Amino acid sequence: MGHDPHDHHDDPNLDRGLAFDLRTMQRRRALQLFAGAGLLAVVGCGSQTATTSSSSSTTAGGSTATTAAGSSSGSTSSPGKIPQETAGPYPGDGSNGPNILTQSGVVRRDIRSSIGSSSTVAEGVPLTVKLKLVNSSTSAVLAGAAVYLWHCDREGRYSMYSQGVTNENYLRGVQEADADGQLAFQTIFPAAYSGRWPHIHFEVYPSLAEATTAGNPSATSQLALPAEVCNTVYATDGYSASVRNMAQTSLASDNVFSDGATLETPTVTGSVAAGYTAELTVGV
Repeated sequence: MGHDPHDHHDDPNLDRGLAFDLRTMQRRRALQLFAGAGLLAVVGCGSQTATTSSSSSTTAGGSTATTAAGSSSGSTSSPGKIPQETAGPYPGDGSNGPNILTQSGVVRRDIRSSIGSSSTVAEGVPLTVKLKLVNSSTSAVLAGAAVYLWHCDREGRYSMYSQGVTNENYLRGVQEADADGQLAFQTIFPAAYSGRWPHIHFEVYPSLAEATTAGNPSATSQLALPAEVCNTVYATDGYSASVRNMAQTSLASDNVFSDGATLETPTVTGSVAAGYTAELTVGV
């Protein structure tokens, strides 16, 4: 397109930078809430910082799995309450400009394409995001709850806001949890843009009706993507700017995850060729 894909971060009407997020984010209570409780399918980050202890493995086929020390997929104990985070300047939920939640077609599993007047498909390494919603106190599944999920594209742009993609609404969608509290989105691996650790935004709503009328979310948070997987993906075509941006940030310096990302870091498995799957149990 002939423009810097990160120009939108310099627009004061769209992205007011780290100071904006710092003023708007709610300080998290994760450290107090998860003390003494076992984690359920919550996985640590494979970063080089001391924030989270993690282990990872690579198979002969090139697939990777990143898991946190002490995590157990078979645990039935409470996962702890997901930390409240800022929705950022590009929520698309009507709280800061455009609203996709009331548009026809927003309820969908595959969020790679735009809906409405455009059918543009976002390109990138395939990623499936699987979430399980549970009550943070009792671990009871939240059947019928809903999630609105969104993130930037391979170039670090947010649809509906960023220069060049203001007429797109890809990489945004809503899903309703099934009887087991589970839901999934088919998407692409997001970029690392300047000033932020690679992440995915989401809002949890008590019901699908509440989500699609842009009601009040029960929780607003973000997923912190593990460093090892990020570096593998960013070595592929189309993610060249992410290599530079990834090298200039860390979980310890990120304005959202610097106070701990254990409860927000999913298990990520798969490969570039086959695509990746990120899984997390979300306590609400």
